[in-house]
Amino acid sequence: MKKLFYTICMGAALFSADRAAAQSSGKGWMGSAAGTAQIQVTYRNTNLDQLNGVLNRNGIPSLGGNDVWLNLSMNHIHNKFIMEDGLGFTPTSTAENNGLKAKLNQYQAYLRAGYDIGNSPVARFFPFVGVNFSAAMLRLQDDRRMNAVNDFSQELLNSTSSKNLYQGNFGVELGMGFDYLIKMKPKSVDCFTIQRSIPIGVRGGYYINAARSDWHVDGHSLDNGPDKNQSAVFLSVNIGLGYAISK
Repeated sequence: MKKLFYTICMGAALFSADRAAAQSSGKGWMGSAAGTAQIQVTYRNTNLDQLNGVLNRNGIPSLGGNDVWLNLSMNHIHNKFIMEDGLGFTPTSTAENNGLKAKLNQYQAYLRAGYDIGNSPVARFFPFVGVNFSAAMLRLQDDRRMNAVNDFSQELLNSTSSKNLYQGNFGVELGMGFDYLIKMKPKSVDCFTIQRSIPIGVRGGYYINAARSDWHVDGHSLDNGPDKNQSAVFLSVNIGLGYAISK
């Protein structure tokens, strides 16, 4: 976790330096440079009833919940306007029966736009709307047949149930966000002052699963796959490194 925190801190520093350079040349976004690099943990329920029903009919136990998302995100702030983008994934859920394993992960990218309706210098309270692109990845691993062959040539054409299946999703997010800024000592670099902070915040809202693709395997579309709508309430907590650069 420390390595992950140092990584996003370095990213924030590089982003700050780039924005500072743009500001000094008069090409910055209206002359401002402020934002946050953060770790964000989100809970959003994933309904696996249909998928587990298919797995059960094929002799595979049900997958456990796949509801927690681990995200790296950035805020880009100008006056009261806030843009937030991020990338995330869910830890692997696994089910196994007699050497046949099913593993599920999800991946997402999101972009949100918000407006700070508060007036505090150490807090932000903002409604937001966003778009979310995600994909579910189901991996089947057939150890029974994979491990039954020792010859290289035979393994090349060995018939197994191992395969990767995936489904894409598009969603809209509506919610509210709150950040409290723990101020740190400002740092001066040449003619710039960097006001550093540690933002601790929460996000809450509703994810609308507006569209879903068919399940695919190796680019081939599959009929009659699980198509349960995944609209759900979500709640996030985040902590990061904030910065505001002034000349």
